[in-house]
Amino acid sequence: MTVLTWIIIATLLGGALSVVAAAVFALNAKVTQIPVLISYAVGALLGAVFLDILPHAFGMSDSMETMAGTILFGILLFFVLEKLVLWRHCHQESCEAHDPPAPVHDYGRSGMMIMIGDTFHNFVDGVLIAAAFLASVELGIVTAIAIIAHEVPQEVGDFLILLHSGYSKAQALMLNMLSSAAMIAGGVLAYLALHTMEQWIPPLLGLAAASMLYVSVADLIPGLHRRPEIHATVQQVVLIALGVATIWLVGEFAHSHA
Repeated sequence: MTVLTWIIIATLLGGALSVVAAAVFALNAKVTQIPVLISYAVGALLGAVFLDILPHAFGMSDSMETMAGTILFGILLFFVLEKLVLWRHCHQESCEAHDPPAPVHDYGRSGMMIMIGDTFHNFVDGVLIAAAFLASVELGIVTAIAIIAHEVPQEVGDFLILLHSGYSKAQALMLNMLSSAAMIAGGVLAYLALHTMEQWIPPLLGLAAASMLYVSVADLIPGLHRRPEIHATVQQVVLIALGVATIWLVGEFAHSHA
């Protein structure tokens, strides 16, 4: 298959699978079970960053210092972006500045605002998937799986917010599916642009690594600390290890069949 075909398949499956899985989970599972998904997502994100994305990014970069600076810039950038989102939220509704992030989004945010933010996020995910596939098919597959693992718990939260905002189950599913289509658009547009500008692939991989690092360490892991009990901690460690192992196994399989 061509690289473009891989990108279309990965972004199509990535968007559709995350939305369907989130809808099934949101309609049938308890909210307290979401940390199970989050623990696995943390492992998948960290595994993708340290086992695949960073080695490829440093290998393709002409300067290790430049790549390290790109990753540092990305982490600071995502910190500022999140601050802007929180600042806007705290000016619209009451909030506690020192509360750790919850496993799911606040129900006070409007469903439409959530969809606008999620659509932009999906578009960026599509760009990152395209950049990874242009580096290598193996890296593209691993990156897509890591993004899907992170998308499922986020989509669960989005689905629940839409239901809380007054949308029907069918409307919530349709809006999430439309939002996920932005991932395909991001992937295709990035392929058309990056295919003639290969020098942009390493920095985009660096930003992808920064994004996944920030999301896992700053957003997801603090939520896991809400359950400090021994049995919960053991469960989280096991699931994180399972997420890392999944990425490693997929990488090994893709490499052996490359």
